[in-house]
Amino acid sequence: MIGYYSDKPYSQRYPPLVGLLYPNKADFISVVGNFPSGNLVKKLAVGFKKATSFPIESAVLPGFVPGVDFSDHWSFWKEGYPAIMVTDTAFYRNAHYHQGSDTHEKLNYPSMAEIVTALKKALLDF
Repeated sequence: MIGYYSDKPYSQRYPPLVGLLYPNKADFISVVGNFPSGNLVKKLAVGFKKATSFPIESAVLPGFVPGVDFSDHWSFWKEGYPAIMVTDTAFYRNAHYHQGSDTHEKLNYPSMAEIVTALKKALLDF
């Protein structure tokens, strides 16, 4: 998920202890990887920052942190391949995530477009 954003204080939640290091506003995109994927996390975050001023946070975390392995990248990790997740942090900021109330009007389409454009530029420079 990359479409839910808020500039309200404390709109962003985190797994235990992780929030000590990151912003409390849900106004950024995040790139997350496990330790073997750390170089990919750094490279994509650097490329993204060159392509846009949209806020990005990066994290290299162990797989046991709740939510870190909740997407397609997990199957690559399981087989020993480095992989990353680009995310708005899903249920850590969007109370409607995977609910009937998770409807299109709650998404920020201009931010999604900016993120996709910046990711394209960053990946082309990989």
